[in-house]
Amino acid sequence: MRVHNKPPYRVVQWTTGNVGKSSLQAIAANPTLELVGCYAWSPEKVGRDAGELCGIDTLGVVATNDIDALLALKPDCVVYNPMWLDVGELERILSAGVNVVATAAFITGHNLGAERDRITEACRRGGSTMFGTGISPGFAELLAIVSTTICDRVDKVTVNEAADTTFYDSPATEIPVGFGKPIDHPELQSMTAQGTAVFGEAVRMVADALGVELDSVRCEAEYAQTTTDLDLGSWTIAAGCVAGVAASWKGILHDKVIVELNVRWRKGQTLEPDWKIDQDGWVIQIDGRPTVTATISFLPPADFQAETIADFMVLGHIMTAAPPINAIPAVVAAAPGIATYNDLPLVLPRGVVSVG
Repeated sequence: MRVHNKPPYRVVQWTTGNVGKSSLQAIAANPTLELVGCYAWSPEKVGRDAGELCGIDTLGVVATNDIDALLALKPDCVVYNPMWLDVGELERILSAGVNVVATAAFITGHNLGAERDRITEACRRGGSTMFGTGISPGFAELLAIVSTTICDRVDKVTVNEAADTTFYDSPATEIPVGFGKPIDHPELQSMTAQGTAVFGEAVRMVADALGVELDSVRCEAEYAQTTTDLDLGSWTIAAGCVAGVAASWKGILHDKVIVELNVRWRKGQTLEPDWKIDQDGWVIQIDGRPTVTATISFLPPADFQAETIADFMVLGHIMTAAPPINAIPAVVAAAPGIATYNDLPLVLPRGVVSVG
């Protein structure tokens, strides 16, 4: 069911964690979008104004955990920002004919196994579309795909991400990747492969854009340990445990790596080996004719106010939240089913120009 294809698009914000707050602020500021509802996962947030929850003026929209009430609002789209996706939740939303744009570790959904079929069937029943993105994976791979369009031959697509994540205090997402585990833990490789599996989905998206069907997609990882106990605020990594994770997702065709997505994350100043990260960001390289290199970095605007490292981290939340929000018009207009950037027209940043 297509509710309508013209702005303002009626939007429900799903959760108000770090990314959700930035998402809600962006929705409230965008004249092409109308915030009609807000889902609160935490009981203490239920009944409070959505604006209050994200640190802006009240919006007249009260947060609720009543899913049926939110679906009864007949939104065009749910902006879905929980830390981990819930297939049951997505089934209810999509079956009700409501489109979803998500940041919850979803690109193609193939890592869900049979659970992916539940999402596909929900889209079919509701005539709705499921789309997942973020800054990385998501936007970074879109830039890589765009970069290949000036080539008449592509030999390999590589995206390298590097970041010092010392001040990214999120043990719930980092421990599953391997952080904090003993450096000789026997399950480290499998943990990293599972914890970063969404990058494998992004490999397949890039390959699909190139029109090739990969023989296999695999993950290889290496680790660095902290030589002293590392206090990260809400948790501590003990000496001899993992404080650096490097994962490489490779798409293979005829024994040749066609797509490679690499991430290198480190914490603290006592790393062994001492991986050097010159600048947080991404380097995209297209080996081909011509060979193309693009470096993506980010800085705060002149009017940005930050008193703490946590304040500065808001930039990362904004970059994660913005890609799915900007995709809302294209997703609302898309055919039912699971969609990636390959299925959408060029995503345009409507309603974001500052004219004040």
